[in-house]
Amino acid sequence: MGDAQEPRWLDEDQNQTWMALAAMMMRLPAALDAQLQRDAGLSHFEYQVLAGLSMAPERTLRMSVLAGFAEGSLSRLSQVVARLEKRGLIRRTPDPADGRYTLAILTGTGWDKVVATAPGHVAEVQRLIFDALTKVQQRQLGEIGRRIVAKIDPDDPCITGRLP
Repeated sequence: MGDAQEPRWLDEDQNQTWMALAAMMMRLPAALDAQLQRDAGLSHFEYQVLAGLSMAPERTLRMSVLAGFAEGSLSRLSQVVARLEKRGLIRRTPDPADGRYTLAILTGTGWDKVVATAPGHVAEVQRLIFDALTKVQQRQLGEIGRRIVAKIDPDDPCITGRLP
């Protein structure tokens, strides 16, 4: 048996902070999902996919890039894109630059859905997050989020500033 190092246990303040953060990480996505389902018939993941395409040049991304942006596996994205494709919001086509890849393209109907959905989504984000914080706390939250994400993935678009 080797020299097992004692774990760095959380102190009381750290534990309270962790519990609050864990509760927020569980409840915030569910609250955003509920609003989007109610108002737009979309899941939060579906909206992220559409929003990612809406911000991309020519509203087009390789599926692998879109999966990274939406924080989902390629298989999950493929299933979601298939559903969105049936609704006429996205279309897929082989990448003409490299046929091994598939492009996801936001359709005109998909663009209209994002434009119609964004105001309600932004209002819910304002209500749930920003209305609860002072301007200083908002800046601190942004900095905290970037620091944590940088520990997980320094190449994340949140850190690099490069959206898809």
